[in-house]
Order: sequence, then C-alpha cells, then structure tokens
Amino acid sequence: MRNIVRLRVDLVWPGVSPRVNDGVMTVLTAFDGSKRQLSLSEIAALTGFDMSATQRFTFTLATLGYLLKDPQSRKYELSPKLLDFTYHYLTSNDLVSRATPYLQQLGSETEEATNLTVLDDTDIIFVLRIVSRNAFNAHVLTGSRLPAYCTAPGLALLATFDDGEIDDILARTNLVAYTAATVYQPRKIKDRITQIRKQGYAHTEDEYFVSDISTAAAITNAQGRGVGAVNIAVARPRWQADRDERRFADLVISTASAISSRRRAD
Repeated sequence: MRNIVRLRVDLVWPGVSPRVNDGVMTVLTAFDGSKRQLSLSEIAALTGFDMSATQRFTFTLATLGYLLKDPQSRKYELSPKLLDFTYHYLTSNDLVSRATPYLQQLGSETEEATNLTVLDDTDIIFVLRIVSRNAFNAHVLTGSRLPAYCTAPGLALLATFDDGEIDDILARTNLVAYTAATVYQPRKIKDRITQIRKQGYAHTEDEYFVSDISTAAAITNAQGRGVGAVNIAVARPRWQADRDERRFADLVISTASAISSRRRAD
C-alpha cells in the first residue's frame, strides 16, 4: 500500500483540511503490507500520533471509504477503493500508455515477464507488468518497490544520470547484500554503471531474488535522461547465457529506444 500512496503524493482529500490530509496520509502509510489489519494502538505506534489524533484520522478514512473496520476485532484494513488511485495513475500516465503495446509484444515474443519501471527516490517502482506463464516471482506486482542499486532497471536508469546524482542516491540508500551475489559497495556499483553506459543495457543475476535474471535498458527523454526502464526477467532454469543475454539485451535496447523515440517525436 505504501507504493500506491507514494504514487499520488499530491493527493488532496475533498472537504478535508490540509492538516488532516497530512494525518490521514501518514495513517495510510502505516499499512505497509506486513499486516492485513491494524488496531488503533498499532496505528498510533507506527505513526507516532497520540490515540486521540489516531482515532480522528482513522475515522476520517473510514468515513471516506478508504479504511474498513472489522466489527469483531475492531481492527482496520485497507479498502479496495484505494485502487482507484492506481487506476487513475495508470490510465493518465503518458509513459505507461506509450509503453504498453511494446511490452505486450516483447512478452509475446519472449514468453517471459516484461516490466516497465520508474525511479522514485532511491527505488524503482513497477508501473506495468506483463506476466507470462513462465514468470519467476508472482509476488512482484504493479506497485512493487525494489532498490535501484541492485536491480537491472534501476542500474539502467542510474546510468543515464550524472555522477553527482548517482553519488547522492547511493548515499541515501541502505546498501546491503540481499543475496551472496548482490553488488552493494559504492565503488563497484559505480564501476558497473560505467560499463552499462558503454554497452547500453544493464544485466543482473541473483542479486535481489535468487534464481532471477534480469536484463534492462533505459527509456530516455529528449535530453537523454532516463524516465523509465524496460526489462525482461527470466528464471534461471530457463536461462542459457550463450544464447539469451545478447538476445535479450538487443530486445530491451530496441524496445526502450522505440518508446524513447516516440517521446522525442512529440
């Protein structure tokens, strides 16, 4: 849920004061997916509000239909109504609209999962996901958030930024080894970004999910800055290095270039 909320940080609840808006948004971010339901005391602990403020903000959200209250446990959970914001984001976003037919074609051609991601601060967010019958990880959904520094789409995007921006992003990132293969040292990350700039694509294996192999290229604006990334994700049992890396690299580069070219043509 945290991902959905952050996609609409400009959200203003109709008829609600700015102070209450800030409070209800903070309450929503407490529902981060770790628990389906939260009690008032749990919400208060997670947000730092006192019980009186927590009651006011949860009451507002329940009245607006964005929280549901279980009459038995008296705990709160997110309402499906919140998905309206995801729908509005996806249907109004120019990049998603332009990329959709290309990702559908890419998925059909490869029979692998294809994704469109954008950078949000230090993370990438999946804003479009075409899942095939061979998809490796069913838990990665539209709205999922992963760190940029150890994912192929994130690295492809970082490679389009200047060195100062990259240093700033890495300095604000919790650089940890998610697997034995994760590259998390700043110097090594910057070295691989240099290589990505030369070859035009990013490639990772087992760095966030074990047995997950990803190849990505950046979609750029007229100034050459990354505004999104296209990637193909393959499960290791289906991967043949001598055949697949160059093939998938060419596919994501051409797909990202086609979307980028259409943006520049406007």
